[in-house]
Amino acid sequence: MTITHLTKLEEIRQALNAKYLERENEVEGILVALLSRQHMLMIGPAGTAKSALAIEVAKIVQGTEYFQWLLTRFSTPEEVFGPLSLKDLEKGIYKRNTRTKMPEANLVFLDEIFKANPAILNSLLTLINERIFYNNGTPVKVPLLSVIGASNEYPEEGEGLEALFDRFLLRFELDYIANETNFVSMLKGTGQNTVMPSMTMGELLQLQFLADIVPIPDDVYEKLSEIRNELRDEGIRPSDRRFKQSLSILQAKALINQRQVVKVSDIVILENVLWETVDQKDTVSSIIRNHTHDAVTQILSSIQYEANEVFYSIVQDHTPEAGMEAAHKMKALVADLNKLKSDYHSRNADIAKLLDKVTSMEHEILNKILEPWYFESRTEKKGSTSTFFKM
Repeated sequence: MTITHLTKLEEIRQALNAKYLERENEVEGILVALLSRQHMLMIGPAGTAKSALAIEVAKIVQGTEYFQWLLTRFSTPEEVFGPLSLKDLEKGIYKRNTRTKMPEANLVFLDEIFKANPAILNSLLTLINERIFYNNGTPVKVPLLSVIGASNEYPEEGEGLEALFDRFLLRFELDYIANETNFVSMLKGTGQNTVMPSMTMGELLQLQFLADIVPIPDDVYEKLSEIRNELRDEGIRPSDRRFKQSLSILQAKALINQRQVVKVSDIVILENVLWETVDQKDTVSSIIRNHTHDAVTQILSSIQYEANEVFYSIVQDHTPEAGMEAAHKMKALVADLNKLKSDYHSRNADIAKLLDKVTSMEHEILNKILEPWYFESRTEKKGSTSTFFKM
């Protein structure tokens, strides 16, 4: 059952990526938010698929109560939290009928979130942060899993929206499609007919439970401490609460990548978490990326890059000499990976994955270069036996 759930989660991610081009980070972010029960903010100009992505995810999770609203300066509490019950009002009871409104929703999308006015703001803050809605002064626990907020711009200083901005643990900036090929694909509607997989509310809850129990090894905690100290040196001081909450983000990211333990490389997602103001974004990203590319990851990236270069080199050069050189280099890379595997037992899964890929590439190179040589040798020397296969 667990494997089925994880497979379905990966199918959902792939389908969303196929439909929403250049939104891989946001797709991962919104799935992480769901699994970790955290809130996510998307900031970018109109027409960058912010609302479309949120609506799509709401459709994917079947059985969820979904609430969506576009906030303006003139939005009223009734629109978001429900109208006053006239029946109760006759009895002097100031109680809202929350049916179909935000207090009864599991997943919420609030567009132009920073247009929230003071009449809405306080109740919104309590509901998002504490999952409590005060109805006639009585605290009511709400079933809220995640709020996805969207805005065309950041809140300006002095507007009193700092607390609301802080409620969103994950923050992503979106822009228009950059790659020309992807832009043309978008114009053609590529991926728009993708059949979206779905999951039930029960399956989502099961995945949330699995995310909660993903272990976090000591080297991840130590790396977070190093990042915290370096951020402090730059005058950037995320709260202890934000660091604590970020652990659930790391667990969810590991689960989405079908792993049973958090890795140091997972910390890279926190470049969307640990900044407080817009001018800190680049500094935070740089510090986190410097700390999350551990030695083994760098070696694996280097080997994969070199293997790709070698593999595609024989496409350009079909000579026997080039084929022999490619086979020799690929054999050396396989040997490097085997040595790496014996030196770093804790990373065997990652190393073995690349080893399988490079070994497969090596075999494909041999298949490409051996058969033509063999038949050529038979044509030139009838009856002779090639000694190449005895090597």
